[in-house]
Amino acid sequence: MRVYWDDKLLSYDFGPSHPLNPVRVELTMKLAERLGVLEHVELHSFEAAGDGLISLVHDRAYVEAVKRAGDTLRAEPAFGLGTMDNPIFAGMHEASSLVVGATVAAARAVWEGETEHAANISGGLHHAMPASAAGFCIYNDPAVAIAWLLEHGASRVAYVDVDVHHGDGVQEAFYDDPRVLTISLHESPRTLFPGTGYPHESGADGTSVNVALPPGTTDEQWLRAFHGIVPPLLRAFEPEILITQQGCDGHRDDPLAHLSLTVDGQRAVYRTLHDLAHETAGGKWVLTGGGGYELVQVVPRAWTHLLAVAAHAPLDPATACPEEWREFARNRTGEIAPKVMTDGAELEVTTWGKGFDPANPIDQAVLATRRAVFPEHGLDPLLD
Repeated sequence: MRVYWDDKLLSYDFGPSHPLNPVRVELTMKLAERLGVLEHVELHSFEAAGDGLISLVHDRAYVEAVKRAGDTLRAEPAFGLGTMDNPIFAGMHEASSLVVGATVAAARAVWEGETEHAANISGGLHHAMPASAAGFCIYNDPAVAIAWLLEHGASRVAYVDVDVHHGDGVQEAFYDDPRVLTISLHESPRTLFPGTGYPHESGADGTSVNVALPPGTTDEQWLRAFHGIVPPLLRAFEPEILITQQGCDGHRDDPLAHLSLTVDGQRAVYRTLHDLAHETAGGKWVLTGGGGYELVQVVPRAWTHLLAVAAHAPLDPATACPEEWREFARNRTGEIAPKVMTDGAELEVTTWGKGFDPANPIDQAVLATRRAVFPEHGLDPLLD
């Protein structure tokens, strides 16, 4: 297991008042270190992505606009740069290129057999479009990594996105490409940015998959939806490599969304994704972070669990958060950090084939997605 990390990744920073504060990544890496998770991984260096690599997904004119904006600190409104979501900051091209470089390095290492799993916890910037910034994302590192894989011989790449927001930028990049299966589980576009991700957005041969969940969705409901969609599709698609985006902003305490998940529910999905990588993709797994705006209480615990699962060294949810880390978090943010790695949730997961209720909004959402794409994969929407 490799983790691609450099403190320079913290330079992707829209400023102290912006929700996407890099302290969340800093606290994650510090917590993973203090809990011994990093003893089970190889920390690896990487290079910033060059323009040619970034241009596998992004228009050259857009790349030049990002450079200008970061140099002049002037907005480029035609390219979505200088908005409230994506304010200008000095060196934004360089910082964004580092994020892309780390994710592509992870994909390259896994694809070439140097490591089974690889992570860029600062990545997962899934909203960036080919010619514009969107949703706190300048360059779309997962999409560039997938494009690199296709350029280097991959013919079946699966991307699973569990961020509370629709993975619209990755979907856009590969919407008409049947070599790439994109699956996004997210809050309904009726109630949350970016307003896309309906089940009928099914792409080429049903390879664009969207599960739009109602506000208030709980752990058990989210896990039921996940298990009703992701495992059967991955088994049918048989990817050569699995790329995942683990935004943890579906947590009940996240300030920007409306789901009701816990760290425990998120950890359960990480474990399942790990198992599915081994079952369906020969163990080849590239994982990224994503959204998550409860900077101290949620993100560090969720992503430390993620790294521990990927490193084959899962943490007991009852593990105490080290006092040294809690003091570090207080000094960095002024907040009192959590004492344990669990929210205390007791999970009971029901599989799709048990207890289907046509009046239940969760079951309605899952069935809409299954009906939209399962037949394209030779699967029956009504059966496990």
